[in-house]
Amino acid sequence: MGAAHNYEKVRTMANAMEIYKLLPKTNCKECGKSTCMAFAVSLLSRELTVDDCPPLKEDKLKANYGKLSDLITPAQGASESGMIVHEDKCFGCGNCVVACPVNVADDPHGAGIGRAPTSDKVILRVKDGIVRTSNVQECRRFGKDKILCNGCIVTCPTEAIEFV
Repeated sequence: MGAAHNYEKVRTMANAMEIYKLLPKTNCKECGKSTCMAFAVSLLSRELTVDDCPPLKEDKLKANYGKLSDLITPAQGASESGMIVHEDKCFGCGNCVVACPVNVADDPHGAGIGRAPTSDKVILRVKDGIVRTSNVQECRRFGKDKILCNGCIVTCPTEAIEFV
């Protein structure tokens, strides 16, 4: 019997329903959206911020404002694909660089064989001792055909990479 694998080490942000539960649920439209649920979805997609809901700033909802701010905070440093590299945890081992299937496909003579990337099309590379992202639009988790790829996450020994 082999060791159990934790293939889904992803810390996810709250979903729209969890956010909705903390909203005023008055559908006041002060945020510019027709319903509080529409606001919740816009909050998730980073189209709007917690501050865009005026009723949340009222005394009776201040606690919810704080809770929502905490739920949304992880997404603020994320790339367009939802990837966050925690620089304080990353020591530049490069495991994620050679594990990323997009890096391997775009750079078979560098990242594809465990060396530093030679292509400028790769998503992850180590620069100044920390993993940096580029070309995030190529990440398998991004766009309309996104899939749940976690090659960069499961190979990171310090859990410095997450998706929100």
